[in-house]
Amino acid sequence: MRKDRDYIVVEPFSMIPYLVHGFGTSHLKERSIASDADFSDFFPISLRQTHSDIIRVITESLPERSEGDAMVTDLPGILLIIKTADCLPVLAMDIQNRVVAAVHCGWRGTLKRITEKAIQTMHQNYGSDYGSLYVALGPCISRTCYEVGEDLRKKFEREGLHRGVFSRHPSHKKKYVLDLREANRSQILALGVQEKNIFSVDHCTFCERNLFSHRRDRDRPGRLINFIGISP
Repeated sequence: MRKDRDYIVVEPFSMIPYLVHGFGTSHLKERSIASDADFSDFFPISLRQTHSDIIRVITESLPERSEGDAMVTDLPGILLIIKTADCLPVLAMDIQNRVVAAVHCGWRGTLKRITEKAIQTMHQNYGSDYGSLYVALGPCISRTCYEVGEDLRKKFEREGLHRGVFSRHPSHKKKYVLDLREANRSQILALGVQEKNIFSVDHCTFCERNLFSHRRDRDRPGRLINFIGISP
């Protein structure tokens, strides 16, 4: 993993010469991408995120303000942008077929298995082999900071999702803490993605002041810009 002032990159992804990617810090703005010479050959695409399981396959430009929480494309020159502030950003890469995906995963999207469905979309639409995919999990609220209620734990249980991602809260008997990162990682592993090909940026958005957090900054939360694209 490498980190600079504006965004964090995962080294195995950085070794792919035609790939650009990054998990933004609070210093990275959309206007920065628009004015940066490194992105001058890219057309940025983002969605109106609604905590859904809607996945957009980008084969041409989207209508403005399209809804969804994941994008998949094999088009060079398209920069997929996902915005987060405690939710987990997931970036995926199929090296063999040159396909990329970007996913926004809060607890609602995780409950709807959006990460799993996005990777399945890569397989179904482009023939991506699960065993050879590379997946990067970006900064999100950590397990120790993500306090949730019994109702959410029961929702996960009813959907047959991994119960081990919940732990009892250390000081509140009726509360739990949720490991959002592991909840999505378990979905990825279940598809057959190799553990050695899953890379995690273990920074907590709630704890680290150079990252935006919805829970910490309720009055004026910003959004972290996470991106991936194939160079033209």
